Amino acid sequence: MADPPLLTPDGRYLVVRGRLWRATNPHLPEEQRQAAVRALMAARREMGRARRQGDRQALARAGEAVDAAKRALGERGPVWWDDGAPDYNRHLAKNTPYAAWHARMTGAAGD
Repeated sequence: MADPPLLTPDGRYLVVRGRLWRATNPHLPEEQRQAAVRALMAARREMGRARRQGDRQALARAGEAVDAAKRALGERGPVWWDDGAPDYNRHLAKNTPYAAWHARMTGAAGD
């Protein structure tokens, strides 16, 4: 099994193949987080079904449900932190203030 993705020291992002992806809001109540994760997984299953069946309308609805679940988790939409720091979601770590940390963690030499 693959190693879990790196989590930035501030807990705001996961790093996957050098790219930052906003992490779930750690301040969500556990019950709310679990409900959003269940909704996300159901929507992703529906996306797969819709793709296999070639149902573009169902695929669009499932995509909207994925987006809603990710927003509920804090992974999309307004940031969940309140210190005014910008959002680097989907940026390459090497192009952000996390560059030196990422290089240390991965042994990357500024690539």
